[in-house]
Amino acid sequence: MSEAALADPDDVDPGFEHVRSLIRDVPDYPQPGVLFRDLTPVLADAEAFATVATELAARVGLADVVVGIEARGFLVGAAVALVAGVGVVPVRKPGKLPVVAASRTYELEYGTATLELPADTVRPGSKAFVVDDVLATGGTAEATCALLADAGAEVVGFGTVLELAGLGGRERLAGIDVHSLFRL
Repeated sequence: MSEAALADPDDVDPGFEHVRSLIRDVPDYPQPGVLFRDLTPVLADAEAFATVATELAARVGLADVVVGIEARGFLVGAAVALVAGVGVVPVRKPGKLPVVAASRTYELEYGTATLELPADTVRPGSKAFVVDDVLATGGTAEATCALLADAGAEVVGFGTVLELAGLGGRERLAGIDVHSLFRL
């Protein structure tokens, strides 16, 4: 289903409406003034989770591997990879991997963060499709794509369940095809 079709409620199939109905708004989390979009109920619902995995897997294209961003991106990414018939690689926070190929520190709205790529999982020249649950400001997505480029991989696309369009994350992924199932 195209992003444009998702914007028109008359064109949304029942499976997508069901997914959207499960996205929970949590006010003032993780701090006052922030409206957090929680996809945990989507992941907990077998039908909704299958819809998300199938729709994002259709966008993987010629990727050799799906790369899931910690932590909900692992869950979505693993399901997408399974449906697409490719492997999955987690990009983790520091201290979570026994052997690290590369790391990347980047700026957040509230400080800095670091992501790490496990060794011997993404070969130079491979094609990677990056997955996360939500695309907001794009800092984590941008850092993940840069980390993969540092490792010699080509990022062939980025997929997300929900894009918070007003926060500009898509702009930070210039040159990368961004696929979001919902844009708010």
